[in-house]
Amino acid sequence: MSYVAEPPRFDLNDPAPASGGDLVPGSVWRKYYRVWRVSLAERMTYRGDFLLGTFLRFLPMITTILLWQAIYDGSGQSSLAGFTYNQMIAYLLLVHISRMFSSMPGLAAGIAREIRDGTLKKYLIQPLDLLGYLISYRAAHKMTYIVTAAVPYGIIFFLCRGFFDTMPSGPVFLAYLASLILAFLIGFYFEAAVGMVGFWFLEVTSVLYIVMTLNYFISGQMLPLDLLPPFWVGVLKAMPFQYMAYFPAVVFLGKVQGPDLIWGLAIEAFWAIFFAVLARVLYSRGLRRYGAYGG
Repeated sequence: MSYVAEPPRFDLNDPAPASGGDLVPGSVWRKYYRVWRVSLAERMTYRGDFLLGTFLRFLPMITTILLWQAIYDGSGQSSLAGFTYNQMIAYLLLVHISRMFSSMPGLAAGIAREIRDGTLKKYLIQPLDLLGYLISYRAAHKMTYIVTAAVPYGIIFFLCRGFFDTMPSGPVFLAYLASLILAFLIGFYFEAAVGMVGFWFLEVTSVLYIVMTLNYFISGQMLPLDLLPPFWVGVLKAMPFQYMAYFPAVVFLGKVQGPDLIWGLAIEAFWAIFFAVLARVLYSRGLRRYGAYGG
């Protein structure tokens, strides 16, 4: 099933003007609120799939826990790159939460397919903006997933509570939530910008595969970036991808505090704005060369 769904139908008497001519801010918000509401109802249809998928997604953690236990036992050290064994397992569990917000499966490929097939034109003849529609749809998808996955996540984290040596204070937890919201924005606009490459290249499957494979590693989803050689740690922490997995996890674990935490959130917000502007610019320029070929 494609992640780029057909836009919901709207009443022709809706006061929201056509895309590109939205003059009344209130009507614009109402329009995309309706998109979000319809998408939320659609995604709730698949809540059983979300529930089962959450449990299955955590099954590899059993192997991961045994693997890292063997690594720490073999090293003869209680800490690797500043992570104790408990902190390492807690980090890998928290990365699942980070990716729950930042992961956008099928978004870039869906945009590229819409461009290639010519179905992108439906956003040009209806009172809908492509990026506005997609972020409303994805927000509904994430909210549905978070709500339906809350029970299995709660059970799994309860069973693994022994790996969490300390819990974050109130301000740190709020910073953690802010980092997750910004991770959602970075993940969405980054993949949207990658999908816009479809305006210039007919086939982008290989490009998407390379980008997403690299992102899995350099975002810190596989392992903490601190385990890499110092040079690569500095390079990868200067890039935006760490904010999709690594940064929120280390914020929760209390490894980023004080001015470093504030500075980290500020840089994360910068990257969210950067990719939002980049996606908008690529979309605007891509439309100038778009021929609306295909269906």
